[in-house]
Amino acid sequence: MRTFHAKAVGIIVLGLLPTLSIAEERFQAPPELRLSLHDAIQAAIDNNVNVRLLRERIAAAQAAADTSLGALLPNVGGFMNGRNQTVNLAAFGLPADRLAGLGLTRSVTEPFDVYDARATVVQNLFSLSLIQRWRAAKTGVDVAGLEAEVTKRDVMATVGLLYIEALRADESVKARQADIQLSQQLLKLAQDRKAAGVATGLDVTREEVQLESNKQRLLVSQNEQESGRLNLIRALGLNFDLRLVLTEELKFIDVTHEHPNDALTTARENRAELKVQGSRQKLAALSLSSVTSERVPSLSMNGDYGWIGVKPDDALATRTIGLTLSVPIFDGGQREGRISESRSRVRQESIRMKDVSDQVTLEVRNALLTLDSSTQQVAVSEKGLELALKELTFARDRFAAGLATNIEVTNAQTSVARARDNQIEALFRFNASRINLARAKGEIEKLF
Repeated sequence: MRTFHAKAVGIIVLGLLPTLSIAEERFQAPPELRLSLHDAIQAAIDNNVNVRLLRERIAAAQAAADTSLGALLPNVGGFMNGRNQTVNLAAFGLPADRLAGLGLTRSVTEPFDVYDARATVVQNLFSLSLIQRWRAAKTGVDVAGLEAEVTKRDVMATVGLLYIEALRADESVKARQADIQLSQQLLKLAQDRKAAGVATGLDVTREEVQLESNKQRLLVSQNEQESGRLNLIRALGLNFDLRLVLTEELKFIDVTHEHPNDALTTARENRAELKVQGSRQKLAALSLSSVTSERVPSLSMNGDYGWIGVKPDDALATRTIGLTLSVPIFDGGQREGRISESRSRVRQESIRMKDVSDQVTLEVRNALLTLDSSTQQVAVSEKGLELALKELTFARDRFAAGLATNIEVTNAQTSVARARDNQIEALFRFNASRINLARAKGEIEKLF
């Protein structure tokens, strides 16, 4: 009986092994990815969707430029033709009486074969409109490249901010854990004081309420921590099924004060947005020149060379070569309409240049103000945390000595939690303002 029972248990265990193996695979921990801020920036440049799309846009602009260049290069083709046909000679001005003199009884010929093999070439010798169109297409490549640079820098700044936000969430979790640890210590103190007869149940209840409140805040911080990591993974273009470990810390770094005029000079030299807008102005001007140049006559050459005959063996070489001078006279006002439209685009790009320049100035000045303010906020928050901890020490000592209830202690706890949040927020604002200033000056690559 025992042998049968042992065998049955063995069979059940063997039967459960595949299920246990599947469950183990299902709950296997996701792969870990340790990521520094520099690594995050590089991953974003390589994988971000917007950066990849702009690279394709550059390729499309280059293809358009090649197409415009092709209109200036020789267009060579060829064909081979074999046909059987009849011809109505009367249609070529040969009346029936003249055909009779040639021994022909009717104007339609007998069927005959024609074989023709020929190469053709067309070359634009001069077309100012095509030349300007090609120059505009080349400028379009420059515009696409500079727009890609703008996007790359924006992605770098965005990923940097998301990384800093994730660090802020990490620090918030650590702060809440520290709050819980402090609440547990103070709860034990209240319980000990109650056991000694120098505190009441209300004192213990206050600390229990404070502990549960801190636990709830920890859950909120942990949710924000995971959400921040998901946003960072999305910006990096990585697989969501991995666990990010951030190797940087949210800390303060000494920065030198910079005069606004110096920062603005650097921004005007480095900001890709200004270069993009300048290229857009050039593109609009070249497009206008291309349309306006349609008024100018153009000259092209065309020719062909090949063999033609009623039999392949009897085919003889023939050729054609000629020049075509095209003189535009009147097209119903279509050209003038396109010229007016192109001139409007030139004016629009000039207006946008002023707007872009003002936007760069605004971003630089705001970034400098925010950096100065956040630097001071870090110092104030550190002093505030120091004083809050000192207040907590005094309140705990007074409660332990029986000189006060733990109302002072719970108030001091709240002050410490608020001071920790203020410090985390100040450090976040400081690091974020450094990123924003680097982007505003066009020096985001130097920061990372």
